[in-house]
Amino acid sequence: MGLFDSSPRSVRLDDARPVRVTTPGKPFSLWSDGFGSLATRALQIILVVGLAVAVMLGLLQLTVVTIPLLLALIIASAVSPVMRAMRRRGVPDALATILTLLAIVVILGALSWLITWAVRDQWDELYSSAEGGFQDLLAWVQTLPIEIDQEQIDSVIATATDFLTSAQFGSGALAGVSAVASFLTGFVLFVTMLFFFLKDGPQMWAFLLRPFRGESYERALRIGDKTVHTFGSYVRGTAAVAAVDALGILIGLLILQVPLAIPLAVLVFILAFIPIVGATLAGILAALVALVANGWVVALIVVAVVVVVNQAEGNFLQPVLMGRSMKLHAFVILIALTVGTVLGGIVGAILAVPLTAAAWGIIQVWDGPDTPARWARPRPAREHRQAARSGADPSTADTPVA
Repeated sequence: MGLFDSSPRSVRLDDARPVRVTTPGKPFSLWSDGFGSLATRALQIILVVGLAVAVMLGLLQLTVVTIPLLLALIIASAVSPVMRAMRRRGVPDALATILTLLAIVVILGALSWLITWAVRDQWDELYSSAEGGFQDLLAWVQTLPIEIDQEQIDSVIATATDFLTSAQFGSGALAGVSAVASFLTGFVLFVTMLFFFLKDGPQMWAFLLRPFRGESYERALRIGDKTVHTFGSYVRGTAAVAAVDALGILIGLLILQVPLAIPLAVLVFILAFIPIVGATLAGILAALVALVANGWVVALIVVAVVVVVNQAEGNFLQPVLMGRSMKLHAFVILIALTVGTVLGGIVGAILAVPLTAAAWGIIQVWDGPDTPARWARPRPAREHRQAARSGADPSTADTPVA
């Protein structure tokens, strides 16, 4: 066969007499075979990934704006039920916004004050314990089978002292001052954005929906509602779980008379917003403080308390407060935490999981209120077995939700 398909075909005219005609086919193309389709799809993926990377790099250059924006949006979603309740009771929008914003600022300020007050009040005791622990560590090093003389130890201490007094450490201190300035700028932006989200959030969303019509409008409306619901449920559920974790660990630290119990409990509350990794970090810090101040026996008891509290929270409390709709696979959480930490540090790790949960929630309502996107719908077991026996790809069939 040549490049053109000129096979004869039979047609009938009005007088019912058959007439043989020749219809030219489509010319051969390198993009029409299987390899060409694969190349086309690969090119599409490259373009999409390139666009996503360009957007991500642009956002990373504007973290002073993007991070406060995301934080304000998440916090506004979390307190949206309070705003709706006050509006239903006839409270003016401005007054409701000011009251809610003041409550948020007071809570954040109280947490900061607790940490500062407790550290300042118990710093001398912790410093003395740390110094004694360091001397015990040096004495223990002398008993090791590895020969380490006092001159080597003095050399290490001198190196550390030189670094603290060097220009490199000074430049790091200047970088710390710059970080504090960036934090204050971001905090002011966060409060300002949160004020407008609380006061004019529904009007802003209605403005963004103006370009959409018909089915696109319904889909955008579902996406917005699902995102707000996911953010709010995540923050409220995580805050409740974190508060219970912090209270349980605080009681254990106070009973064991571990210094800095209140700052450690506040730190447990904050780190609880980083799933999996946060609980581990909180337990390590609490155990280190107990090891320095109270010895290794108390440190082991602290580790046991942290493990018991985390297991009770993970197996009993979290499923009730968070619900199945917020449940993500541990592998997905780890990937999200890794990507968020690489891109945004600690704040990125905190934001990674709610953003991932919101993205999965959007997929779940893409084709309807209870209808996920076609490729994300589970396939019934019977049809899956039939497709497997026939050699078809089970993921390509348009099947109803199981």
